[in-house]
Amino acid sequence: MDIKYEPDPLTEQVIGAAIEVHRHLGPGLLESIYAAALAHELFARGVDFEYQAALPVVYKGATLSPRLRLDLVVQDALVVELKAVDVLLPIHRAQLITYLRLGGFSRGLLMNFNVTTLVNGIQRCVT
Repeated sequence: MDIKYEPDPLTEQVIGAAIEVHRHLGPGLLESIYAAALAHELFARGVDFEYQAALPVVYKGATLSPRLRLDLVVQDALVVELKAVDVLLPIHRAQLITYLRLGGFSRGLLMNFNVTTLVNGIQRCVT
């Protein structure tokens, strides 16, 4: 059976904004710079998002403090986890999957800006 890839317009819109950021800034900066630039780009494009979104963690019925901070949550539907590392490791993907599970989200993007071509640093995640 062939599985056909169905593009997600929201994911594609965020990837386009990230490519624009990467085109202007290039690799080698801090993750926080890319996060702020991507937030600026999404705002300029009229995309609804939350920057440094707080995610409460519930453990055995108790809400823990502090809360997790997600880099970006776009339209209350897509978690975007940004990195600026030499290589994406399995733990980075596991981190995103944990965020999706804890927040009840079904899709996410893991983006590593420390690459020469951004598309080589993007991983999609659907739960």
